[in-house]
Amino acid sequence: MSAAYEEHKRMAPERVKVTIITVSTSRYMKASQGIAVDDLSGSKAVEMVKESGHKVVSRKLVNDDKEMIRLEVLRSLYDEGADVVILTGGTGLAKRDVTIESVIPLLDKEMRGFGEIFRAVSYQKIGSPAYLSRALAGTLNGKIIFCLPGSPQAVELALSLILPELSHMVYITGVN
Repeated sequence: MSAAYEEHKRMAPERVKVTIITVSTSRYMKASQGIAVDDLSGSKAVEMVKESGHKVVSRKLVNDDKEMIRLEVLRSLYDEGADVVILTGGTGLAKRDVTIESVIPLLDKEMRGFGEIFRAVSYQKIGSPAYLSRALAGTLNGKIIFCLPGSPQAVELALSLILPELSHMVYITGVN
């Protein structure tokens, strides 16, 4: 590792504030009717973020709706003070899957390597369906946003890539 990388790691915050947003029309509709829903992916994300020593500042469930997704991302970053927003779900190829399209216009910078590495590692695990996976990472005003596929396995894989560098990413995106 380079000296600069090591210095960044030392200067990075030990604890990062994270919001988890699950994007799912079916779960959102049930929850809006007062029906309890299982959110295995959101639960997996919360568990892994907490186990890595970071703080979950909020957890949300939203519809596959561009405006709702954008609103909750922005609310999480600006009203709730999250350093990082992790969205799960709504990244597929179906017409209603609009998470990526909702977030891309918000980004200052895209971390293309994240999606590339996610698919490469996925390919080793599941084979050719990996190229159907859409994953995104980027920054907005010194904050970080990740869009992950909605399966618990995809969330676990993505967070195994994200969490070791999360504090470092927060540090370098906040440096002027």
